Amino acid sequence: MGCGTGGGCSTCKVSEKRGSAASSVFNWLANVEDAKSNSNKNLVEIQFKMNRKEYFENKDNLSISEGDFVAVEGNSGHDIGKITLIGEIVYYQIKRKKINIKTNPLKKIYRLAKDTDLSKYESAIDLEQPTLKKAKEIINNHKLEMKLVDVEFQGDKSKAVFYYTAEKRVDFRELIKEYSRTFGIRVEMKQIGVRQEAAMVGGIGSCGRELCCTTWMVDFPAVSTSSARYQQLSINPQKISGQCGKLKCCLNFELDSYLDSLKYFPKQKQILKTKKGEAKQIKIDVFKKKLQYVYKSNEPGIFELSLKQVLQIIEDNKKQKLPRSLEEFVVEKEVSKVDYSKVVGQDNINRFDKKQDIKKTKSKNNFKNKNNYKKKKKYQKGNNKE
Repeated sequence: MGCGTGGGCSTCKVSEKRGSAASSVFNWLANVEDAKSNSNKNLVEIQFKMNRKEYFENKDNLSISEGDFVAVEGNSGHDIGKITLIGEIVYYQIKRKKINIKTNPLKKIYRLAKDTDLSKYESAIDLEQPTLKKAKEIINNHKLEMKLVDVEFQGDKSKAVFYYTAEKRVDFRELIKEYSRTFGIRVEMKQIGVRQEAAMVGGIGSCGRELCCTTWMVDFPAVSTSSARYQQLSINPQKISGQCGKLKCCLNFELDSYLDSLKYFPKQKQILKTKKGEAKQIKIDVFKKKLQYVYKSNEPGIFELSLKQVLQIIEDNKKQKLPRSLEEFVVEKEVSKVDYSKVVGQDNINRFDKKQDIKKTKSKNNFKNKNNYKKKKKYQKGNNKE
């Protein structure tokens, strides 16, 4: 959502520094008249750094719109954020995240951000990288087993939140004191997970696209190895793990489609009985509806059957009917032969050799002529001297 100035104002510059595709939202209630006149029209969703979103109330009925930067009430002091949603849809967001407004009243929006607020806010953003570098040096001096990921300054530069990851519990009481003395601010330490760290740092996934957690994902549901097994993927940690070291979130994206299709497939333990012997399942193709079987007696050959054929054999087995063998169900595939056709009839495979021979003979003749010419000159010079 631009302001119409083509990126010339200070608001657009701030947005470029702290913007993210994950902040993109779609208000599907925007054109609904009942939603506009609802009692929840003063509810506002505001985004800060790290895609952090909080909910506020427009108690003073300020004239605000989506995309505006506003000064809001902070834990102590004030902060600057960008409005992403207004109205009834914010109520649904609050309800979805199970936030109790009665026990935790919403904070207040003070005013639209002035140029002085935005310039101060932008200078606070410029302080974050130098502060992060210095803060890491202090952690190394204290020899603490923790990794500092990022720093977020409050809009009035009176407070900063330090995001870190750690495998064990860390006692950073002395660290906070030194941070306060060094930077002259109030300090808050916030621990995050490795997935949140990957979302903050960003990167390119194995698919060649930007990480989902950086661009659009906000919630990180649990992913188990069973998601990979249902999709017939090899349990190779290097292939199914993301940059965070955890299982890839995209393993869950198509899981429901696989589970719906697998309802119609027999279980892997299901044995097919034939007169030739029993056969066990080794592989399935969910979308092609194909199953591969081998005989338990270790006879050579892998037999690919359709889902319909397998279900028919199972039904026959229940009726104590045994087919002769699996071979009679296998359909031989016709291998398409590639016919050679001479497209360019006038071309000959030896045409390059002839040209090379002509060039060689020419070069040899030229060399001989040059030598003969030099010999003649020497002979003429010798006769002239005499």
